[in-house]
This record gives sequence, C-alpha cells and structure tokens, in this order.
Amino acid sequence: MHKNQKITILSHVLVWIVLFSMPYILSYGEEQELNRVIAHFWLPLVFYALIFYINYFFLIDRFLFNKKTMLFVIVNGVIIVFFLLLKEYIEEVYFQDLMRKSRQDKNAAGPPFKMFIYVQMLSYFAPLLFSIAVKTTKRWVQTEAERKEAVNIKLKSELQHLHYQLQPHFFFNSLNNIYALVDISPEQAKSSIHSLSKLMRYMLYDTNEELVSLSKEIDFMKKYIDLMKLRVSDKTEVTYCFPSQETGIKIAPLLFISLIENAFKHGVSASKESSILINMTTNNKTVFFSIENDNFPKKINDKSGSGIGLPNVEKRLELLYPNKNSFKTSVIENRFVVQLEIETS
Repeated sequence: MHKNQKITILSHVLVWIVLFSMPYILSYGEEQELNRVIAHFWLPLVFYALIFYINYFFLIDRFLFNKKTMLFVIVNGVIIVFFLLLKEYIEEVYFQDLMRKSRQDKNAAGPPFKMFIYVQMLSYFAPLLFSIAVKTTKRWVQTEAERKEAVNIKLKSELQHLHYQLQPHFFFNSLNNIYALVDISPEQAKSSIHSLSKLMRYMLYDTNEELVSLSKEIDFMKKYIDLMKLRVSDKTEVTYCFPSQETGIKIAPLLFISLIENAFKHGVSASKESSILINMTTNNKTVFFSIENDNFPKKINDKSGSGIGLPNVEKRLELLYPNKNSFKTSVIENRFVVQLEIETS
C-alpha cells in the first residue's frame, strides 16, 4: 500500500474515533447512559459515515463529476429519507423506553415534531457536503499535479529540442572554420580537428545532464574561443577573462556558447580592425557574463554561423531560469554589447 494511502486511512480512522468519543469527551467525566449515547449519537453518526463514504467512493464520481446533478440529488434524497426511517425504526424497536421518554420531554417543552424532523434531515446533509468538499479538493490536487507534470514534460521536451538544435549548428560552424585552414595551414587544421573532437565529446556526453559545473563550461568555452581564433586575421583581437578558481557553481550547459559564436559571426571583419571582449565574474551563486564586439551585421542571405544564437539563448533562459535572469543586448557606438546575469541558486 502506498504511503499516502496509509496516511489517509489512518487520518480517517482517527477522525471517526474522535467523533465517536465526543459524548464522553464533552461530559467531563460524568456518567453517560449507554442507550442514550447509542440512540442519540452513535446511531446517527454511523448513518453520517455511510452517507459520507457512499458519496465519496461511488456517487460523486459517477453522478456529480459526470454532470448528472439531478440524479445525484435524487439518489442522495432517497438515501437520507431511508436512513431517517431506518433510524426511527431502530429506535422504536430497540430503544422504546428511551424514545417514549424523549417524546414526552419534547411535548412538554421542546420544538414541534416536524421541526425536529427537518433539523434531522438537515444534519444528514452535513456529511454529504463534507464528502463533496473533500472529493473536490482531492480531485483539484490531482488535476494540479497532472498539470504540473504535463508542464514539466513540455519544458524538458522544449529544452531537449533547443539542445539538439544547437549541436549540429555548432558542429557545422566549427567544420567551416577548419575547412578554411586546410589549404592555409594543414598542421593547424589537424590540431583543430583534435580540439573539435574534445569539444564534441563534451557536447555529446557531459551536456546531457541538467546541470554541469561552471568550471567545465568555462574550459569548453576557452577551447572553442581558441578554435575560432584560428580563422580570424591578425586585425581581430580576442580577449577573454574567466574565473580561475573553482566556484562550486552548477549551471545549465551551453548557455554562453551561442553568444560567443554570435560575436565571432557579427564582430569580425576581413578588412577592418576589430576586437572581441569576453568577461565572466561570479558573486556567491550569481554569474555575470558580458561580451562586447564590433558590429558588422551580416547580410540576410549570409548562412555563416548557426543563425539560431540569441533566440535560442533567450528561450532557454526563459525555461531554465524564469525570473532569475537578466539578459540585455544593445549597440553602443557601433559596438554590440551583451550582458547576462543568472542566479543559479
């Protein structure tokens, strides 16, 4: 039996034990006549319990939740009337003296008999309404849990799609860089292939985890930057600064690589001097990342690079770090600036 089911059963048992003990709890040690307790308290309580559980396990699911409200009301009306008649029958057969005395007392100073019947009928609606409330709450909790599970599955699916979207584009772009080196510098091309194999091993195996250590991600970015630097001319200056000490921070993989790729795609010119500045700092569990490069917008038909950089980053940040990130881009004096702040805790 599931742990939650055991807790539910135990809580129900405890509630009914308390309810059946109420006559003695409220009497403060005074002696109670057993026949009176059975007739006036325990017998109605048994019927209340039956009404509660008949509705809880059968009627609410079959009728009320299936929008058969009228049938639900009629069935419960029949059950309540039946229990009222059964109660009267049991009292007349087994508790004659007690009932005779009780009617004499009511005739002497109590409310009219019809009023007494109405009050009894209303009392039978209490367990009915309570069962509806409990069942509705349980159903709402279950529905909410299923909704959250569906949202979680959708989130993982979207993240997986974005992850798979990035990998082939990254590989394609890196091969383009190596291809450009084959004729110019075969030895550098060989070295680049070896570096690319290490990068791809990281992307294929390590990044399948939800979180990786920031130090691993930094090492991956450094290798990628060095690979990209092989293709640019001496007119392009690339400077980067990453934390040198182990921070203990865990972060979603491949969040920064598209920004770096974007800088090399749009910040490098074959004929003009340019520079790319990359900086990362940490403060407790918060990561600050900035990248600045000259702005050389590519033509629409230019297919170099992945073409998925910034939208991919924004979407992943929205899914992975909702309300825990700040992502800003701007162009200042023909320099494209990206500032990213992530709270990882």
